[in-house]
Amino acid sequence: MENTTKYSWKFSKIGGVTRVSIENGEDIKHLPELDTKMWTVLSCPATGLEFDQKTLNTLDIDKDGKIRVDEVVKISKWLCNVVKDPELLVKGQKTLKLSDIRQDTDEGKKILKSAQVILKNLKSEKDEISSEETADMTKIFAGTAFNGDGVITALSTEDAALKAVIALIGEKIGTADDLSGEKGVKEEQIEEFYKELSEYTAWKKAGVANGILCYGDNTAAALDSYKAVKEKIKDYFVRCKMVAFNKDTFAAMEIPVEELSKITSENLSEKIAELAKYPIARVSDKNVLPLNGNINPAWEAAFNKIKTLIFDVDFKGKNEISESEFNAIASKFAAYEDWMSKKAGLKVDGTDLTEAEKLLSNGSKDALKALLEKDLSFKEETESIISVDNLLHCIENFYTFLRNFVTFSDFYTIKHEKLSVFQAGKLFIDQRECDLCIKVSDMPKHNATANQSAMFLIYCDCTNKVLNQTMQICAGITDGSVDDIKAGKNAVFVDRAGNLWDATVTKVIENPISIREAFWAPYKKFASFIEEQVTKFAASKDKEMTDKATASIAEGGTKLTEKSAAAAEKAAANEAKVAEATIAESESKKEAFDIAKYCGIFAAIGMALGLIGSFIVSIVTGFISLKWWQMILAVLAIMLIISGPSMLLAYLKLRRRNLSPILNANGWAVNAHTFVNIMFGATLTHLVKFPRIKVKDPLADKGYPKWKIALWILLALAIIGFVLYCNGGLHRFGLDPIPLLDFTDKAVEATQAAPNAQ
Repeated sequence: MENTTKYSWKFSKIGGVTRVSIENGEDIKHLPELDTKMWTVLSCPATGLEFDQKTLNTLDIDKDGKIRVDEVVKISKWLCNVVKDPELLVKGQKTLKLSDIRQDTDEGKKILKSAQVILKNLKSEKDEISSEETADMTKIFAGTAFNGDGVITALSTEDAALKAVIALIGEKIGTADDLSGEKGVKEEQIEEFYKELSEYTAWKKAGVANGILCYGDNTAAALDSYKAVKEKIKDYFVRCKMVAFNKDTFAAMEIPVEELSKITSENLSEKIAELAKYPIARVSDKNVLPLNGNINPAWEAAFNKIKTLIFDVDFKGKNEISESEFNAIASKFAAYEDWMSKKAGLKVDGTDLTEAEKLLSNGSKDALKALLEKDLSFKEETESIISVDNLLHCIENFYTFLRNFVTFSDFYTIKHEKLSVFQAGKLFIDQRECDLCIKVSDMPKHNATANQSAMFLIYCDCTNKVLNQTMQICAGITDGSVDDIKAGKNAVFVDRAGNLWDATVTKVIENPISIREAFWAPYKKFASFIEEQVTKFAASKDKEMTDKATASIAEGGTKLTEKSAAAAEKAAANEAKVAEATIAESESKKEAFDIAKYCGIFAAIGMALGLIGSFIVSIVTGFISLKWWQMILAVLAIMLIISGPSMLLAYLKLRRRNLSPILNANGWAVNAHTFVNIMFGATLTHLVKFPRIKVKDPLADKGYPKWKIALWILLALAIIGFVLYCNGGLHRFGLDPIPLLDFTDKAVEATQAAPNAQ
């Protein structure tokens, strides 16, 4: 999408990149002529931004969740075709005078007419309209029978029968919200209702035609009553067969009197569950079920129900039925149960068959569809009314969006009066305020691309218990020391609405913060290394001493357990003798040991001191021989050798700090570099600044005595002077040297003599 433009654009340098400036209404009017390659952003998400959502929805014309260059251009054209002066778009005002709407374009005429309708419906006689007045569409469309939203309500017809059908569809299928605020139905619900009704009617008629409803409308209830007593009656017939087989089993098959006697003294109405365990009727050897005889009280209600629904229908006038007659009932229900398993039109179940057939044949469906067509005929007018609301939001917010899309003007402001649309709020952590905080929508993408930004980033999990919400943010640290910022550190995040969130650092991506921090980095690392080594050494020694003490205690305990008091005393005497013998032997060898060993040790120490002294002398002598300005340059050179590589690396990374990878991870298509250089980075992180006070801290550590400091300095100077004197470093002052290397030579001779002495 390339445009050949004749418009004279203005350009500016923002964030180290040349960008086009959008400053006035004429710039917006000529926006379609701007070359796509000059846009800072090619697309951005239509949700999740710190921006008016209605405006974003309007800009997302195709409703695919992304706002692209061509959509922004279309909206700019539409706005310029509606308002007379494009300069209104730059002002960002909340109201629009009707006189500012164009009447020489079709878009302008529609908007003007709709705005007048809105004001009329709201009973307002003003000559201007605001987004507050268009915010409540229900109020605008209140009481309207047809409003083009594709939903019909009881207000859409005067026919009582159709009103009843609309209510029935809403009851069986569900309702839809009409712009008027009423509940109604839409085309999909109407189609589903009549489809369900047709299937239900066909299924119901098949059951009637095939005689499947063996007990008429009571078939379902009859089946339920049959299932309730089926197993109990089968149990009864088995008991009768046992009595017929052996009359001696009668007492066992009947209700045991001795069992009943245990509960006869209690309230039997509370013992129904226990009585239900016994036979449903008196057992006999005839193997028939009495229909009019005495029934177990616990089963009386269920038996009377099956008798009324089934026995009185199938065995009318009979006093008893056989087992085969009872079993025949099951076969009658088999076809019914198969039919029920194929039941259709479940959503309209319970509808009277006659009423269902009437609804399918009386043309009510066509009547409802006619109402829908009439409602949809108002669609263009309704969309135009909604467009008034969209227009007002765009007049207020479109220019701000351009400043965050075409250019990043709101982001690249020194004072940060306005935060950009992707800045979610501010993070307070480690005595600083971080303005560069971005919501994380896709953590895997961030993990893959965030390091490309060359920025020091921290990820935080944020929780707000009042709102009962959680979110993740990515914050850029662009100034100050970061020694104390580690995973697990707690902080506070304040969103754009002023809500407070508890934040916890979950991940840190380390990159240089500043050249100043890079200068001290080698020294900090060296100090950290020394501290780590000392800690490891102390820990190892502590463990060694603990292990020895533990072993000694364990060994002592074992000895005391295994030896008696007498044996212990004897062992102590023996150990004393051994010790005396060892000492005597040591004394006899002491002289040889001293000569052979210690002479060599002293000689080695002498050599080491001589070499170290020579090295120090060579450095100090050379340093003193320099002029004062050469000394300064030498110190600076040493510092440069130590800190130079770190500072150079930091400088190179700080020059390429780029926000684009972070935004790309959130679904943006950034078309230009968005550098965060050193100067601008310092404005994104605000460090704490305390005033200077002269109040004495009562809890401060006591300072080291000044006289001790002076003494140490004098001692150091004396040592340096002595070394220089011994090696001729002070010959210029007429002092004869005592070469320190003479001592080294003597140490070497002593070392060579040691083996001979041994």
